[in-house]
Amino acid sequence: MSSADWGVLIFTLVVIVGYGIYKSRGTKNIEGYLLGNQSLPWYSVCLSVMATQASAITFLSAPGLAYSSGMSFVQFYFGLPLAMIVLCITFVPIFHRLKVYTAYEYLEQRFDLNTRALTAFLFLVQRGLSTGITIYAPSIILSTILDINTTYTTLCIGSIVVAYTVYGGTKAVSYTQMLQMSIIFCGLFAAGIMVVHLLPGDVGFSKAIEIAGKMGRTNAIDFKFDWNNQYTVWSGLIGGFFLQLSYFGTDQSQVGRYLTGSSVSESRLGLLMNGLVKIPMQFLILLIGVLVFTFYQYNRPPVFFNSYELNKLERSSYQPQLELLKADYGKAFDRKQIQINKLNVALDKNDRAVVDAQRVVLRQADDEVKAIRGKVTDLMLKNDKGADINDNNYVFLSFVTRYLPRGLIGLLIAIIFLASMGSTASALNSLASTSVIDIYKRLINKEASDEKYLKASRWSTILWGVVCIAMALYASKIGNLIEAVNILGSYIYGTILGVFLVAFYVKQVNGKAVFYAAILAEIMVCICGFNQVVTYLWLNVIGCVLVVVLSILLQLLIKNKTAAVSGNG
Repeated sequence: MSSADWGVLIFTLVVIVGYGIYKSRGTKNIEGYLLGNQSLPWYSVCLSVMATQASAITFLSAPGLAYSSGMSFVQFYFGLPLAMIVLCITFVPIFHRLKVYTAYEYLEQRFDLNTRALTAFLFLVQRGLSTGITIYAPSIILSTILDINTTYTTLCIGSIVVAYTVYGGTKAVSYTQMLQMSIIFCGLFAAGIMVVHLLPGDVGFSKAIEIAGKMGRTNAIDFKFDWNNQYTVWSGLIGGFFLQLSYFGTDQSQVGRYLTGSSVSESRLGLLMNGLVKIPMQFLILLIGVLVFTFYQYNRPPVFFNSYELNKLERSSYQPQLELLKADYGKAFDRKQIQINKLNVALDKNDRAVVDAQRVVLRQADDEVKAIRGKVTDLMLKNDKGADINDNNYVFLSFVTRYLPRGLIGLLIAIIFLASMGSTASALNSLASTSVIDIYKRLINKEASDEKYLKASRWSTILWGVVCIAMALYASKIGNLIEAVNILGSYIYGTILGVFLVAFYVKQVNGKAVFYAAILAEIMVCICGFNQVVTYLWLNVIGCVLVVVLSILLQLLIKNKTAAVSGNG
């Protein structure tokens, strides 16, 4: 990066962190630290909720996902608006009326301590692991720019986020997220314009989309019902609805965001606006990935997008074999570009027969290029068995650093940093609040002063920061990051959602029945997931339904057994 880019990056980060710390000054009690004294307006709630969900993973992995497999991932969010409506009707007023710090406090009031502890534990496991992945995402950026191992950049970034979260608590998180999302929207819009601007003169926006479509990258909607297809309208509407309802309704990283609203109305409005804006925002991010794909049909992409791993291979004894593969790659790309130009001419002439023929030829050419890339990754593994051979997460970053003008590169990289800082800070704050409220205050030290609980919250933030950074060091092994986070959540969210639905709507079920139902459901979800019985979005439906059905059946068994014992007595 140029000095101008470094200047923009550093200035943006310093302003954001400084603003958050300034706005959160004077936090002296646990309510202010964990809930921001419930004083934030709806627009702050909306942007904070969005920023918590839109981590650096979104801006690194989503364009890479669209580049490699198309836009079908947008269907993942189709259940979000429905989930927001249900949340506004049920969860939000209940949590505000009970004046809880965490979602899991309510479960003890409704059931018992065991159920509260189980759901809190499941949340801590899931969110702790997921936060490690969100810390890893921006470390990819620094490692690419500086050509150093992600271990060092992970430690650096993780430490920065932990520091300002420990100092300011939820107010620092919410206020920085509001400013972050404003900058993010501007930066994404600028990136989309620049991609189109960099395309050849005779390839405008509509033709770029058409070319990508002929090569299978604009497949946004799929109405087929297929248990084994990860992204369809039905998996998004049904599975996505259950996942989003559980995420926003029972995950403390999100509950903690809208509990900061100054009233039920402010929290509701913030959530509803999030439901309306999120799908267009995600569509735009995926669309940028599709445009980058078209750009690379006219400009040769690197043989491997992760420059750190590629440079490592170039310095190894396998460098001669790599050079031969690069030569083959260049020839294959040149042949492919001839076919792209033929497609371009056919589209101008509206010659359907030639367009259909070129579509087949181009997909074959694409397969040839992929085969050569596969040989490169094989060399990487021969050179280093621990090499990160998934470069999906580096596609957009590589484009940004190679082709965008000075200043804008720094701004876009700052955006990815800001997104990571916002979502990571929210997660650390929620992990701390759950640990202190649901475990420390409830089970270990029930009568401590408010000052002591505040101190425990800060130490808990530090502890979880260390755990999440440790997890981040292993995140390179898990493939596409945005999918990894959602897959991990799908193993747990359905079960937790089922517990809350029983708590709200099945009044005859008690704590013992729902506790064992949740354990059985979680075991069965893990079996289904590990054996790939269905794709991951459906795990949310399975977990939720199992908890509800099993808890009702177990309650009947307990009731009958109690009646039988009473009769014998």
